[in-house]
Amino acid sequence: MIERQLTRFNRLELLGAPTPLEKARRLSEWAGREIHLKRDDLTPLALGGNKLRKLEYLAADALARGADTLVTAGAIQSNHVRQTAALAARLGLGCVALLENPIGTDSASYLENGNRLLLDLFDARVELVDNLDNADEQLQALAVRLHASGRKPYLVPIGGSNALGALGYVRAGLELAGQIERSGQRFAGVVLASGSAGTHAGLALALAERLPELPVIGITVSRSEDAQKPKVQALAERTAELLQVRVPDAFNVHLWDEYYAPRYGEANAGGLAAIRLLASQEGVLLDPVYTGKAMAGLLDGIARQRFDDGPLIFLHTGGAPALFAYPDVCKR
Repeated sequence: MIERQLTRFNRLELLGAPTPLEKARRLSEWAGREIHLKRDDLTPLALGGNKLRKLEYLAADALARGADTLVTAGAIQSNHVRQTAALAARLGLGCVALLENPIGTDSASYLENGNRLLLDLFDARVELVDNLDNADEQLQALAVRLHASGRKPYLVPIGGSNALGALGYVRAGLELAGQIERSGQRFAGVVLASGSAGTHAGLALALAERLPELPVIGITVSRSEDAQKPKVQALAERTAELLQVRVPDAFNVHLWDEYYAPRYGEANAGGLAAIRLLASQEGVLLDPVYTGKAMAGLLDGIARQRFDDGPLIFLHTGGAPALFAYPDVCKR
């Protein structure tokens, strides 16, 4: 049902082909558990990442509405803003982004390197703000200013995480389900970073229909389970409503919140150890904000026997450019 309904929505075909699902052989040997990587870090724009799947739908809508500028927001080292700016450049659109400094650092690497450097290369216009506590209102106010100056802005929410953007991960969930079915294996779980909730909600919605016994476990990167769960649940419900389908009975929001401390955007020891481990075992790069912490959760879950028997899948959502914004902590 979901797959049929998904065909009603326009998208830009930017990925070209499914991203690989590959066994991490040396990491599996190290962990004593078979681990596979769903390589959404290999999407083909601006050094990859998960946001391109959401932008396929959001940018198609922007073009259909005659927009000439994509307007969005995030942290200074936002992967989402980087990919939005890159896609705007490819489409010949402007991009204006509100950026906050969530960790209050004055490090030149954080303020000028990594994703922030790439925004300049993509010719995005940046406005620094004290915080994004009222992001929707702040983006609306920016859009009003741009409209008054003669632009035709299109608002892209933080993380691309509204119901339309989440369709990108509904589609990804169907893609992953097909790869799992073709493998002939019975997997014990899918693990991913859970932040703005669009990736988590869309993926879990699709997999609940196609593979209802497969748990999707979100490792929170910015807030507690109690705060994150209603965000994921509500977005899944809005996405199902957009698709005109029921939320599958098997849908459940699984969250682990032990791994994001001390706060969003600040590296921690577990995440950095996971980054070094995957780099040294597989030559694959994680980041300190999202995927490093999510991999730390997966590995700790194995150590604590939190998974049922069977191989595991880690959704690698990208983020490697942020490594260059955290050089000191990554060398410790």
